[in-house]
Amino acid sequence: MKLAAVAFSAAFAAALMLAGGARAAALSATDQAAITAMETHVGRIAPAGETQTYKTIADRMAELKVPGISVAVFEHGHVAWAKGYGQATAGGQPVTPDTLFQAASMSKALAATAALRLVEQGKLDLDQDVNTRLKAWKVPPSPYTAQSKVTLRRLLSHTAGMTVSGFPGYAADAPVPSLVQILDGTSPSNTPAIQSYEAPGGLYAYSGGGFTVAQLLIVEAAGRPYPDLLKTLVLDPAGMQRSTLAQPLPAALIPGAASGHNRKGEVIPGARHTYPEYAAAGLWTTPSDYARFMMALQDAYAGKPHAILRQASAKTMLTPVDAAAGYALGEVVGRRGGHPYFTHSGGNEGFQCDSFAFLDGSGQGVVVMTNSDSGGLIATEMLRALAEAYHWGDPDPANGKSSRRAPNAPPKPAS
Repeated sequence: MKLAAVAFSAAFAAALMLAGGARAAALSATDQAAITAMETHVGRIAPAGETQTYKTIADRMAELKVPGISVAVFEHGHVAWAKGYGQATAGGQPVTPDTLFQAASMSKALAATAALRLVEQGKLDLDQDVNTRLKAWKVPPSPYTAQSKVTLRRLLSHTAGMTVSGFPGYAADAPVPSLVQILDGTSPSNTPAIQSYEAPGGLYAYSGGGFTVAQLLIVEAAGRPYPDLLKTLVLDPAGMQRSTLAQPLPAALIPGAASGHNRKGEVIPGARHTYPEYAAAGLWTTPSDYARFMMALQDAYAGKPHAILRQASAKTMLTPVDAAAGYALGEVVGRRGGHPYFTHSGGNEGFQCDSFAFLDGSGQGVVVMTNSDSGGLIATEMLRALAEAYHWGDPDPANGKSSRRAPNAPPKPAS
């Protein structure tokens, strides 16, 4: 083993001993057994014919060079336990349940929730041509939109036929574009113009660009900056006191925030990218806070009083638009062990995360956040270990799934 790998592994072992323990009033025997299973049963699934072997979370983090992980499990309307592993910055302070991480594409569910609250207030319409409301920018004219129009429902379900699947963010010292500059693809935007590339209302194709159009629609409908608006419409009602959509992250919050790391375990230049594409990727949060958001959606779906959304809105949000893809409005939906669930993962520069929650009345779910470009692998493995420990059953083979992503530009006309 190389000396660098030995040092990396030793640093992780020390950090894991220092990291915050499970946060809960009193851990049940079931929860303690689940934590033990998660900490000792991660690793790749062995191919057919091979013996399945597992690794500890410390060994797997060292192998994948993932400096830090934070996890929260929830049920029945409260966080059952939350725990941090490793380091917020390689060689630095340990991760605790309060360490802030970038939620990346898990931000999309908050955008959908905010949009639906504005629909409830009569300020937006899910099925109206968005160009009838947009002011500072409009979806460019295109043969693709001659008959079928871009609507909010289609933007939030990735069925609007808009370009640009995702965003790389902006390094700490880079100029940050305005929202209209991002939509137009003009300097200093580092992504192309967002435009139509196929008829709206067709197949799912993942488009962060579409959510950025929705961001402008939300901001103009409410007449307030997106971070302030989301605090009022989503963060405060859900009890997300450790979360923000401020980009870049305010200096006062940096000491409690994780740094992003590449696949070598190195801090990315500037430690964290800025994402002015708030709706698509801009949330800073903790697993416990994001769990509170997911519990708020569970309550709304169940029709509980004073929920973040009306039950009809929650049902709309968590019903797939393209059933073959399983994507609803800002969330993926499916069934596991015969029970309905919603889920979303995310990946920004130096950060990867995942989330899962049932809609069966149990209130169960889990959020895992990492500060590494290779963290998605271990997050998936941790979710699998917890699902086995809590007897959540297997995913339904009939669950919708699609890897289709929007292109960066429309196809060139045939010559």
